[in-house]
Amino acid sequence: MEILPFIYLGYMFISLYFLSMFLIIYLKNRKTIFDYPKPKEHFPVSFIVPAYNEGDSIADCIEHIFKSYDNILEVIIINDCSTDNTRQIVEKLKKKYPKIKLINNKKNLGNAAKAQNLGLKYAKADFVVVVDADSFPIKNSIEKMIGFFNDKKVGAVTCPVIARNTSGFIEKLQAIEYKMISLTRKLLDYVDSIYVTPGPLAVYRKKALLEIGGFDENNMTQDIEATWHLTFAGWDRRMCLATHVLSKAPSKFKAWFIQRRRWNVGGLQCIAKYKKSLLDPKRGMLGFFIIPFFVLSTFLGLLGLSIFSYLATRRIISNFLRTKYSIISGTPVLTAQDVFITPSVLNYLGVALLILGFIFLLIVFAVLKEKVFRRDNLLNIPFYLIIYIAVYPFVMISALIHMVRGKRVWR
Repeated sequence: MEILPFIYLGYMFISLYFLSMFLIIYLKNRKTIFDYPKPKEHFPVSFIVPAYNEGDSIADCIEHIFKSYDNILEVIIINDCSTDNTRQIVEKLKKKYPKIKLINNKKNLGNAAKAQNLGLKYAKADFVVVVDADSFPIKNSIEKMIGFFNDKKVGAVTCPVIARNTSGFIEKLQAIEYKMISLTRKLLDYVDSIYVTPGPLAVYRKKALLEIGGFDENNMTQDIEATWHLTFAGWDRRMCLATHVLSKAPSKFKAWFIQRRRWNVGGLQCIAKYKKSLLDPKRGMLGFFIIPFFVLSTFLGLLGLSIFSYLATRRIISNFLRTKYSIISGTPVLTAQDVFITPSVLNYLGVALLILGFIFLLIVFAVLKEKVFRRDNLLNIPFYLIIYIAVYPFVMISALIHMVRGKRVWR
């Protein structure tokens, strides 16, 4: 008895399960999905912005920061030995915004986590806002996020990351991806399963960050690790869908591939670090949902690629041998029976998965008020669903190779 159909059925079941789960959560909570609590206090905040050669974006980033909230105690810029004009730009802006505090490192720290931890030491407010230097919080974004901290159990709040640059083809595909991630992350909020508070914009309770020892400086995705660590320590994480932060998406395939590989390496590091929490009752949703969901999401595409590669290889070898021996024996190489395709339950499940994925994407677009039948989307959506997502397993393979070789470089 072949085991492959059972593996394939398991793969399809998991995919359909998660898609159905998200659809059910959305339908149950669609009326409150954009709600956010009004802050009971006018909480002061400290911003931390790591910067390395961000001369092209740092000024715009700072301008957006000062429009995002009206009770900013300080904006701490960590200039990590930039070799461009980042320092000069920030020093010029200090005249306009006296609340800017510029820290010029004498030695390059090597990654964002170290710069963020340095900024954390200087931060005076009880709430710390971490922003990437190539990201741009929109007006009043912090005002809409800060109210979640009325709940003393909340340690971090995130919001959607939206691609700012969408002129190129790969950028348009990332814009779709970012929207998908935004809604699914909000849906995970309803089941206490937010597993990342992304670097472009996240607000933390300083007490919570200090309790977990700040950001993990050895992890390639310190934002994911910090969120898992906060969950491990019993802190809640929330998501505000009513606002967003704009961020620069990679415009070249190589830059995209390197970024996604780093995300995968960091994810693998998190799995290795917290593997003992899997199914641990003391760790709640971290052990019973977040880690299993993250592992399945990470490796599901790799499993699909393996199944496809196996079937394709077997088919090629089979056709080669059949052709070879048909020629030798003088029998027909191709018959009408070979052209006829017999549908199976696996075929129907594959079609059902694609249709459900498309329906969910339509819901994402509708919720986030994106026009589905725009001219460019007619090409981008099918390409995203069929081709773009299919590239991810190759990114994971590269990440696994880097992990085995111990290559954990930021850029």
